[in-house]
Amino acid sequence: MPMRGRLARRALLALAVAATTARAGLAAAPARGGVRQALCLAPGPAEGPAARLIERLAESCARAPGGGIALRWNLLGGPDGVTAANRFAAEAAPDGRTLLLVPGAAAQARLAGDPRARFDAAGWLPVLALAQPAVVAIREPAPGQPVRFALGTPDGPAAAVLLGLELLGIPAVAVPGLAGLRAEQAVAEGTADGVLLQGEALAARAAALGARPWFTLEPAGTRDAALPETPSLLDLPGAMAPLRQALEVAAACARLQVALVLPALTPAPAVVQWRAAGQRWLEEETRAARGLVPRAVGAAEAQAALAALAASPEAGVAYRDWLLQRFGWRAE
Repeated sequence: MPMRGRLARRALLALAVAATTARAGLAAAPARGGVRQALCLAPGPAEGPAARLIERLAESCARAPGGGIALRWNLLGGPDGVTAANRFAAEAAPDGRTLLLVPGAAAQARLAGDPRARFDAAGWLPVLALAQPAVVAIREPAPGQPVRFALGTPDGPAAAVLLGLELLGIPAVAVPGLAGLRAEQAVAEGTADGVLLQGEALAARAAALGARPWFTLEPAGTRDAALPETPSLLDLPGAMAPLRQALEVAAACARLQVALVLPALTPAPAVVQWRAAGQRWLEEETRAARGLVPRAVGAAEAQAALAALAASPEAGVAYRDWLLQRFGWRAE
């Protein structure tokens, strides 16, 4: 469909959603003085990290100059955020009164073809994002042997690391059923050689496993400030275009802890108000030095992060075909 046709269809859909929610009494136009009440859809569970972030953001919004914003939240589904993203895409009116806290895992599920992921993030307007470094840590394999890489499930970001190694011509095999701490333990015990590490203190964590950072998942041509000598896995020479884009999307998913977004076509004054509120919250978090997230970024960098999550149909098809050929796996 031509770009103009897609934009027109989105505009009509947004108008239809706004009319429906207005009739249901679920949303109204922002007050003349700006948004005063809002709802944020977020991943569950109630004791999960998303809930804690939203609670602190709501406290910050209530203290905002000029009367503040009363921010409620609705926790939906599991921590991958797919259920919340689907609800947001289907029901959120572009009036500045509904937001979504979406993790990178939701976009990863969509890239892998998860039939639950029925949302399209194209056009969503970021308020802020919380980023996390991601590093491919590997112990030297036995001479002449492929890298045994810890893999939870083929629809996770670790599978994309295997794609990157393959595109670089580095022999690697998956050691399935290993995720999180189990994957790190397997490397420490020598039953796996490589693991995808995400979060904080990555160099120290790799060293504790007897491994070293081989690659980061930073954008091509950039370096992690904490690992300036470590190249990016995305610095690929002459990779096939659709698979390379799929790898870039998967890497962006791994780096994105969460993004706070507004619907497409949200009026500019509401976007400005929310970005100011988001920046104020980020500054409060920094001053408090809570250390709960590795890196908080504002709207400009969040825009780039969100754009990186929008895989083209060609990239999605290429990635799902590769998953089928490499692992015999298809999303169901």
